Amino acid sequence: MSDPEKLSETERMKAFEERLARAKQAAPTENHMKKDYSQAQHAWRMVTELVAGLLIGFVIGYGLDYAFGTMPIFLVIFIFLGFAAGVRTVIGSAQELQKKLLANDAGKHGDD
Repeated sequence: MSDPEKLSETERMKAFEERLARAKQAAPTENHMKKDYSQAQHAWRMVTELVAGLLIGFVIGYGLDYAFGTMPIFLVIFIFLGFAAGVRTVIGSAQELQKKLLANDAGKHGDD
């Protein structure tokens, strides 16, 4: 392959296909996307649990304040309770994920 302008169309296509085949062989076949997606999924789950706790606390506190006419008291109390419940749920999810990862890691390495 001396000069690309002098090659015919079929010769250029063959050369391109050969380069493409070599590039496909050199490319890694392991797909990291599934692993990264799984980690992002766990992170979003934890964020959602925390926000859900805050929102539920807000709704309950606002509802009680509206019913009793004591506007900020129950709202503040239940927002803090919702935050605490959300944090507790996130900690539980993190511990569950850690146990799962440790079990998978132990299964991969056997009795090392």
